[in-house]
Amino acid sequence: MPDLLVGRPVLVSIDHQMAGYNDNYAIAQMPGYEDRVARALGLVRAARSASIPVVFVQERHARTHVDFGRELDGDEDVHCVEDDPDTALVPELTPQADEYFVPKRRYSAFFGTDLEILLRGLKAETIVLCGALTDVCVHYTFVDAHQHDYHVRVAEDVVGGSGQAAHDAALAAMEYLQTGALRSSAEIAHAFTAYRGAPRPGVAAPVPAGMSQLP
Repeated sequence: MPDLLVGRPVLVSIDHQMAGYNDNYAIAQMPGYEDRVARALGLVRAARSASIPVVFVQERHARTHVDFGRELDGDEDVHCVEDDPDTALVPELTPQADEYFVPKRRYSAFFGTDLEILLRGLKAETIVLCGALTDVCVHYTFVDAHQHDYHVRVAEDVVGGSGQAAHDAALAAMEYLQTGALRSSAEIAHAFTAYRGAPRPGVAAPVPAGMSQLP
């Protein structure tokens, strides 16, 4: 099993939007959204405590629907329209002043956004994903992160799919691409805590009292 965190990590919260609480929304979603949001909040808090950057992603479309493209050719109806209350991020999962927000118009958080520029600036090496939907936005973001040569981990109990079968298939597909990609939120939070105590690249480890840094 590979290390959970390799180099500098970044936590990416994908589409934790108010629509998840709406049982009659245009897109079907597995039950248990409230529990997944609670676990996501736990990961965000653990990342913040460890000074790990957090990026919040929001799918958002124009009121004119001009930017949907082929997105409505399948089972999905019109969704995530700007200014719709269901499109808003869950209040507990929104960026603080020193965090990052990436709006997107397609499923992948990399497509047509500045996410890659942001990740390069943060010198990210491991991307930890959570959010919705497992088989759509999470999966496609994972694939693009993989093809950009990031180590990618998915909090498997903090993602939910359009249905159980699609959710399971997407998780299996991601694990196929990177062995050890699927981890529990508890494992990830523990790794974040350990990272907080580890020396950062370019930063010397603390020297115990009474010892010199010189050999």
